[in-house]
Amino acid sequence: MAVETTPNTTQVQPTVAKRRSGAPVLLNMFKLLHKETPPPQQATMGFFTDTSICIGCKACEVACRQWNQLTPPPAQWSGSSYDNTTHLGAHTWRHVQFIEQIDRVAPPSNGHAGRPVPELPLFEVQTLEDKIAAAKFEGILPEAPPGTALPFFNNERWLMRSDVCKHCANAPCQEACPTGAIIRTEFDTVYVQQDICNGCGYCTVACPFGVIARDDGGSHTAHKCTLCYDRLKDDMEPACAKACPTDSITFGEVEQLKERARERLGFLQKHGVKEALLYGVDDQILDGGLNSFFLLLEEPEVYNLPRNPARPMNNVPVASLWSILAALVLGLASMLFFQQRDER
Repeated sequence: MAVETTPNTTQVQPTVAKRRSGAPVLLNMFKLLHKETPPPQQATMGFFTDTSICIGCKACEVACRQWNQLTPPPAQWSGSSYDNTTHLGAHTWRHVQFIEQIDRVAPPSNGHAGRPVPELPLFEVQTLEDKIAAAKFEGILPEAPPGTALPFFNNERWLMRSDVCKHCANAPCQEACPTGAIIRTEFDTVYVQQDICNGCGYCTVACPFGVIARDDGGSHTAHKCTLCYDRLKDDMEPACAKACPTDSITFGEVEQLKERARERLGFLQKHGVKEALLYGVDDQILDGGLNSFFLLLEEPEVYNLPRNPARPMNNVPVASLWSILAALVLGLASMLFFQQRDER
């Protein structure tokens, strides 16, 4: 009888082993459906960039590349500016704009609107004191100093601005993403999950600021500034703000930064820089404002910023209504066509 039971046990054992080996596979499948508890919500964090004290050193660009291990694009001359980065991209998450203004028109605030600032004489040698006296006499230079390092009242100047993702309160890229790869973190920043992004590129065309871009030569997924999310989780300042030598880039809670931005604007306007303005502080842009906003010295268009950027979500109800109407019209036309055909 011992001999007869041995074959039966040898036949049963492989079946049991197979069933046991299938259990971990099922458990792993159910793990994919498990949703982790989200981290507790933190204060909304962002950037305030004061372009009036940006010196164009590009330290923020270098720090961003080093910390995020971004491969720089090939160096090239644009032919129109000393700015060799030219724009934001999949490997450029910080970009310092160089805007050269030659023979610019005097701002309206000093009474010379629409008339070019007088050119400096070419042959007559003048001292610095003579030039300042002449500028004050013409009303180009106010009696009160502007309180900033940039030559606001010269007829030639460079405007510099460290551009970055705006981390919009209502981000068009997030609204356009079909896979849910773009999320908001506990710091209310906009973050792209690389393992979920399918590289469709919808976010790149939805962003009105030209920030997010697809890495066509590498992962083929979308990339942009993360506001140094890995540093934020460890209570560290983003690399770009940490490296800025003039504190042109200020990092902190958005509401506190907005108060600071309004104070800085009042200071500049009080000291004669009437053309200074804030961009993205109020809630008018994209129906909620920007969490990374700027103090500008010219109109937004000069910095290649849209005055009224479009939010794709606002067009969805209208587009859906037109689609429904078009479907109804086509349906009625088809019914009439087949009815007439049957009558024949």
